[in-house]
Amino acid sequence: MAISKKQGIALGIGVVAVAAIVGGIITAANLNNSATAAEPSPGATSANVATGDIKTIHLDAPVQEAVDALKKSGFTPIEPGKLTVAVGAFTPPLSYQPDGTSAATDVAGSEPNIASLIAEALGLQYNPVVVAWADWPLGIQSGKYDLIASNVTVTEERKELYDFASYRIDQLGFYVKADSKITNIAGSDDISGLRIIVGSGTNQEKILLAWNAELEAKGKAPAELVYYDDNAAATLAIQSGRADATFGPNATSAWAARETGDTKLVGLVSGGWPLTANIAAGTKKGNGLIEPVQIALNAIIAGGQYDELLKTWGLEGERVNKSEVNPQGLPKS
Repeated sequence: MAISKKQGIALGIGVVAVAAIVGGIITAANLNNSATAAEPSPGATSANVATGDIKTIHLDAPVQEAVDALKKSGFTPIEPGKLTVAVGAFTPPLSYQPDGTSAATDVAGSEPNIASLIAEALGLQYNPVVVAWADWPLGIQSGKYDLIASNVTVTEERKELYDFASYRIDQLGFYVKADSKITNIAGSDDISGLRIIVGSGTNQEKILLAWNAELEAKGKAPAELVYYDDNAAATLAIQSGRADATFGPNATSAWAARETGDTKLVGLVSGGWPLTANIAAGTKKGNGLIEPVQIALNAIIAGGQYDELLKTWGLEGERVNKSEVNPQGLPKS
């Protein structure tokens, strides 16, 4: 079944990311620097989303090439026959605990569904473990979890300890009121004179400040950056026309636009601008698992399950054409 627009979403507020849907308009602020852009909050509460209309994508059978690669890799799962995956339960559409559920196997969203597809492709039982964001690095290093699939951005620093297989591009999104005359924001010229809601101290604020510097160098009017501590006030600002756009993590904004119809996407910018920020599944470096995971992901992409998953969660704009092992990461800060 398709996801219902009647679903109610209660988004949590965390230290790293703030995302709220109030009256159908979302404002999102990622409080990380560019090296960890758009990652979930370790303190976010569960979201209340009806379970009846949740669509989970499955494979009909394991991917033989991935199964063979796993056997040849020398990798031994923590639990025989299972892929133990660290997942979050933060906020739709990435990962959340559906209302009325408590088991890790019930955690829904794009990230746990990617993880379950990888497990199916490898011929292993999907064994999710809900972890706080701060706990996954040590858990992977110590062998507590086989894999992490929780919106992790690839960085050069992380690549020293972990191997990665990419499956999404981290994107920031410009969103405007559904009936706005603004149709495209792709660079500095497009924000001249606009009033844009953005989180203070975020990577997206750094991008807007850089674009404003470009505008001022050209003698053009910069954008006015608008900051709100209160999400309800930010929502009202968009609805009333006192602000023209919001700029924040695309995933949560795309979900809000899909659910309410009150906002629309008018531009995407890489979360690592001007570099590409890759989202990837990660495992302990050198343990042999990442190559089979890459094969699994590429089979999912080729088989169409990947596109179906992205469409389900409104993340089509974050698509990759293929999974890469240890792609270029964001530089050390």
